[in-house]
Amino acid sequence: MLLKALRIGLGQIIIFLDFITRPRKLKRSPQSQAQVEREAAGMALYQFHACPFCVKTRRHLHRLNVPVALRDAKNDATHRQALLEQGGKIQVPCLRIEDEGEVRWLYESKAIAAYLDQRFAAQ
Repeated sequence: MLLKALRIGLGQIIIFLDFITRPRKLKRSPQSQAQVEREAAGMALYQFHACPFCVKTRRHLHRLNVPVALRDAKNDATHRQALLEQGGKIQVPCLRIEDEGEVRWLYESKAIAAYLDQRFAAQ
């Protein structure tokens, strides 16, 4: 019970620190931002709210100004099951990428950040 309370407390500290130190969003022209939003429409981030690696990934999305649907794989049984059945394992963060009819599941915060940089940083 003490360990659970400690974990919850640390999670809340992580979320608070993320909130007060959130990076600035990348500025784009309205046309470029609209293009990014169209491309990001086929993406979803499966995550746990207080997971440090998920916070890191959400900060990266925020900094690049890429609006991605967030799916709570911890508290939502539907999203958790989709992550297991379609992605193959319950591991977060996981970026679901649907592009031209194909679906990819990308795990690991570093791999997700690299993918986002490659796809959205130059736009």
